[in-house]
Amino acid sequence: MKHSKTYREQAALLDRNRLYSPVEALALVRQLARARFDETVELAVRLGVDPRRADQIVRGTVALPHGTGRRVRVAVFAAGEAAQEAREAGADIVGADDLVERVQGGALDFDVAIATPDLMGQVGRLGRILGPRGLMPNPRTGTVTHDVGRAVREFKAGRVEFRTDRVGNVHVPIGKVSFSTVALLENFRAVIDELQRAKPAAAKGRYFRSVHVSTTMSPSVAIDPNRLRIADEELEELGAA
Repeated sequence: MKHSKTYREQAALLDRNRLYSPVEALALVRQLARARFDETVELAVRLGVDPRRADQIVRGTVALPHGTGRRVRVAVFAAGEAAQEAREAGADIVGADDLVERVQGGALDFDVAIATPDLMGQVGRLGRILGPRGLMPNPRTGTVTHDVGRAVREFKAGRVEFRTDRVGNVHVPIGKVSFSTVALLENFRAVIDELQRAKPAAAKGRYFRSVHVSTTMSPSVAIDPNRLRIADEELEELGAA
């Protein structure tokens, strides 16, 4: 197969037979980026769980210290004072029955959906639309709440959701290529720590099976699952360099 010049340049920098440390991997993905736009850096983790079992689904949210580097569009299903609170907090779309109808009509121009508990009866009808896209509000992720203002501000500031897919993978954006390596490492550590806290009691054997980072357009870089811990001292040394 004939590869492009860009691909050959990237391949020359990457050793596919090597497991890198987080520091090495995140520094390398920034080098691999060749697109003319600010590419997203994504973390992909294969967990040792069986997502077919309800007690082994890993799901939650994590606040990234440096955010994701992109604008997050938030829709809020709320009425009355809660709706006003959501607007004041910066929600992009706010509504009740009208928003339900809008989504049923195919309008999905948002990245996060938040709902007040009293509207979940109506929002529940959207399960077939929102569920497959990972947009269904859920109490476990803080997206079904009375405190919609706080939820909107947190997701706008860089709180992201994660959930295992049907084979146990979790994909989380951890920043942009324009971020410093230290900023990416701090976001990386926040996600890994939260995944560890979310480990199901029923999960047996190795929990972190494989870990990769990549940019929007670059090959993925494999990280050694045995070297995921990043000490504060290591971050301080990198920041001072």
